Amino acid sequence: MTPFPSAKPQPQPQTSTPAATQQPVRGVWLATVSRLDWPPVNSVNLSSAAQRIQLQQQALTAKLDRLKSLGINTVFFQVKPDGTALWRSDILPWSDMLTGTIGADPGYDPLMFMLDEAHKRGMKVHAWFNPYRVAVNTRPSTLAELNRTLSLHPASVYVLHRDWIRTAGDRLVLDPGIPDARDWITSIVAEVVRRYPVDGVQFDDYFYAETAESPLNDAQTWRAWGQGFASKADWRRHNTQLLIEQVSRTIRQIKPQVEFGVSPAGVWRNLSHDAAGSDTRGAAAYDEAFADTRRWVQQGLLDYIAPQLYWPFARQAARYDVLAHWWAQVVKPTHTRLYIGVALYKIGEPSRTEPDWTVENGVPELKKQLDLNESTPGIDGTILFRENYLNQPQTQPAVRYLQRRWGG
Repeated sequence: MTPFPSAKPQPQPQTSTPAATQQPVRGVWLATVSRLDWPPVNSVNLSSAAQRIQLQQQALTAKLDRLKSLGINTVFFQVKPDGTALWRSDILPWSDMLTGTIGADPGYDPLMFMLDEAHKRGMKVHAWFNPYRVAVNTRPSTLAELNRTLSLHPASVYVLHRDWIRTAGDRLVLDPGIPDARDWITSIVAEVVRRYPVDGVQFDDYFYAETAESPLNDAQTWRAWGQGFASKADWRRHNTQLLIEQVSRTIRQIKPQVEFGVSPAGVWRNLSHDAAGSDTRGAAAYDEAFADTRRWVQQGLLDYIAPQLYWPFARQAARYDVLAHWWAQVVKPTHTRLYIGVALYKIGEPSRTEPDWTVENGVPELKKQLDLNESTPGIDGTILFRENYLNQPQTQPAVRYLQRRWGG
């Protein structure tokens, strides 16, 4: 492995609340991108701001009541779905998910509302950020709306720092190789941690998120910043590493009690590529997203890691049990807690390659996964992807099972 150009002192392992004193996490992701889970799609069509606010707030409290009844104790709330915010920010414009227009004041602070209501119910809230995404598509109408924010305070990063913007996976993203862009992302996290009583901060798995059809063009950035690396892949991983290091350090400086975690793809590396990898044949975070997730655990940069193990026990290419045990071994000598992401969205959905999701409505598969999570030393919780699937007809037998198991 190529040594990094500059040796930096390693951050000290975290010293926040020891895992022994913590309840196991029974969590759910609540996505706001494209209004997947919240706010209600129809709320933005209401002509009356008062009615819109009422509908959005009632929808959120109803969800929290339901989650509480199911025994869910932690909500991972997507506060930065793209280059916009679901809190009153001095850096990002208001999210159009709230009103239909980027930068339009929604008339209340959704993050503060969520924190007040969840804490009132004894539930924790982690602010979930998509670090690099600026917009979910590159349509002319999207670009026009971003350009219209020029007169706003704050304006979109798309107009303020056009030189940071790239296209990848048919979305607008920030180039992770630009140091100023990483500093900017860190400042956004710092703003939330300083101003809000969040219990945690989470980054999702979108680091270098490109596709074969729409790769990230960072050739110029690589020429400018990539000296001293044996390969472009090593340089990209270094960029992701630097972001995680500085966000981890920043959170600990501001409020060390706030947990910092990442939810990466379930496979770090496959055994066929690395002797330390898992016995799997899946898309690997290390090679595809340029995220050395195992290293972050080993270095004590994270308070928790929540790998997305979205496969059944019988999926030979990426067996749930193989990966859960592999991750439990990774965290074992560290202070990092392990929460497993579970594929609620697959339950009850017919699948040729994963038929177990429909056997007895997917309940036996869910039971096996929860049994493993709750009996394996080193696994400290489960997070369901994602909230709105709790409301779908195909998951209701599994939801009733969860109610009995967790809701008491």
